[in-house]
Amino acid sequence: MAGNRPSAEELAAAEGARIPDVLSPGLRVLFCGINPGLWSGATGHHFARPGNRFWPALHASGFTPRLLQPHEQGELPALGLGITNFVARASARAAELNDDELRAGGQVLVEKVRRFQPAWVAVVGITAYRTAFGERRATVGPQDRRIEGARVWVLPNPSGLNAHWTAGTLAAEFRQLRQVSLPGEPPQPDSGAPQG
Repeated sequence: MAGNRPSAEELAAAEGARIPDVLSPGLRVLFCGINPGLWSGATGHHFARPGNRFWPALHASGFTPRLLQPHEQGELPALGLGITNFVARASARAAELNDDELRAGGQVLVEKVRRFQPAWVAVVGITAYRTAFGERRATVGPQDRRIEGARVWVLPNPSGLNAHWTAGTLAAEFRQLRQVSLPGEPPQPDSGAPQG
């Protein structure tokens, strides 16, 4: 589904759906979301709901050479990027998850990192990170914790419901991560933009 809008019936049927991770060995950054929303469950693509700012922040920060659409998520591994979630099941809101699910998801993430060995794990959602790893005082940004040798960075939740973060401040946080996770690499130019 490349841009088709799921029907109300398809969204309702997506409750509990699971979508595959975007993973390959040796990624530079593995982004870990909280869990798929119903749009993601219905389409099979991460961060698929219109209004979610993950893909625009990824581009504005220089991680991607152009603004990718959710159905283009398969292009991420070639850029050294991947996506997983703490909890695999789709729900209408992340608030529907309980703390036990998030803690169990933290252990699943540890196993994925052990297997795929990314250099960085970027958790997208401070509250989920705090719960999954018992880090109640954690703040957005780099963490002291390492997961199986991978460095950890916590980013704000890019959901449009997270009004504390604007598109600009969200992109700035993603940009800080890009600067440390891809040192020496200039930001990816937008091939469709005029070069000055």
